[in-house]
Amino acid sequence: MDKTDSLTAFAALSQEARLDAFRLLVQAGQAGMLAGEIADALGARQNTMSSNLAVLLRAGLISNQREGRGIRYVANMEGLKGLLAYLLQDCCGGQPDLCAPLIDSLTQTCAPQGATKENIT
Repeated sequence: MDKTDSLTAFAALSQEARLDAFRLLVQAGQAGMLAGEIADALGARQNTMSSNLAVLLRAGLISNQREGRGIRYVANMEGLKGLLAYLLQDCCGGQPDLCAPLIDSLTQTCAPQGATKENIT
């Protein structure tokens, strides 16, 4: 992820409803949620939530797939990892080994279930 992509992601997350929707999708995991379920869970109007989900989608933070008449949204963990990696790429005053424990813990947290550090790089 580069600076422009990171700014787009931060702008997408800078609005309360979008941040709440993204966090909800992170909690939902790979099952994701239908757009209407997200709107209901957050007490938002469906058309407003659809607009917010479109912003998150353009930012690369979520993905979607049509299911019949609905659209299922899933958090894009690669997009999240890219954003975190951008923030940490120059951390610790040029001594990345000092940041290694933090980076490792974030990578493990975002890894798909059953993945190991060795098979996600």
